[in-house]
Amino acid sequence: METLTQLQQNRRIIQDFTMTTLAGIPSLLSRLTYIASLRDLSSGRYEHAGLSALYPDPAIQQALEICHEQIFEKFLETPLAGQEADLRACLDAMDAGRDATAVHWQRMEAYRVLLPERAPGYLKELFCSNLRVLLEVLQNNNSTARSTV
Repeated sequence: METLTQLQQNRRIIQDFTMTTLAGIPSLLSRLTYIASLRDLSSGRYEHAGLSALYPDPAIQQALEICHEQIFEKFLETPLAGQEADLRACLDAMDAGRDATAVHWQRMEAYRVLLPERAPGYLKELFCSNLRVLLEVLQNNNSTARSTV
């Protein structure tokens, strides 16, 4: 009985988070970036003030972890051309802009912080491999566009 209650609560939290927070974020990678930003890098714990006011912490941790993994998997299920478009949209929304952010992400492999902690290793490697390639494509397209001007 307790497990069923916990599952119902997790579903409620995920629905609340998805409808009130993630719905306003247009791309999957931007959503992934947002949810990863809620995670403390030293502890792996998620912090969300709005959810904390409504739900118990263990349920929030479990629900946000599930949500993080689902968004990550959905991004990987997207064809590579869609991942590229999603990456462009995500980088365009960054304060530093697409080009500067792409260079930084490529140099520092900053996209690694987007990985869900419990995702299987092969999915983590696929994600990182795809991002490395897509960032390289963006850099090459940018260099080509500059040289033709």
